[in-house]
Amino acid sequence: MTWGGWDGHEPKQTVEIFASLLQEHKYEVDVRDTLEVYEDLTTLQGYDLISQCWTMGSITNEQEENLLATIESGVGFAGWHGGSGDSFRNNPTYQFMVGGQWVAHPGNIIDYTVNIIKDDPITTGLEDFAMKSEQYYMHVDPSNDVLATTTFSGAYTPWVDGVVMPVVWKRHWGKGRVFYSSLGHLAKDFDVPEAKEIMKRGLLWASR
Repeated sequence: MTWGGWDGHEPKQTVEIFASLLQEHKYEVDVRDTLEVYEDLTTLQGYDLISQCWTMGSITNEQEENLLATIESGVGFAGWHGGSGDSFRNNPTYQFMVGGQWVAHPGNIIDYTVNIIKDDPITTGLEDFAMKSEQYYMHVDPSNDVLATTTFSGAYTPWVDGVVMPVVWKRHWGKGRVFYSSLGHLAKDFDVPEAKEIMKRGLLWASR
């Protein structure tokens, strides 16, 4: 698991939450606070899962190529919020792998509802739930397998009133499984049981 970039998303704190959960599931977790590991293709391809919380950073061509090749070869990738959905704004191929890119969060911290729209091992047994956080408006890949959505009210940007936006999805990049949730602006957002459970299940699903 790698963390860094903009501190406003509490990358260290959120990575610690899910590193602990993975350890409870008997994973050996390697936590890094730089992207240098992306320069080591052999190390990357020895992982079962790569999880990243790195908002508004930059990545070298070598790091991006190694990361994408590793996922394409079968290593899983999972992330949340801006830590994966707003990581490298100048890298559209990385964004293509994730399946989306953050655009806006109208109203900033607001009350909104997450709607479970598909019965899937990641969402089974869960019902619609409330969040008080950033409601992400994103550019999204139409090939995503969307599991949960949210509907914008138009209270802050009237021109998007009624827009249904994906919140949780899964997809593939070559042989690798990719999971993304737009929830998790701050570590406390994962105090919402459904948000935390979805992320945990997504990490486990993406792992090879």
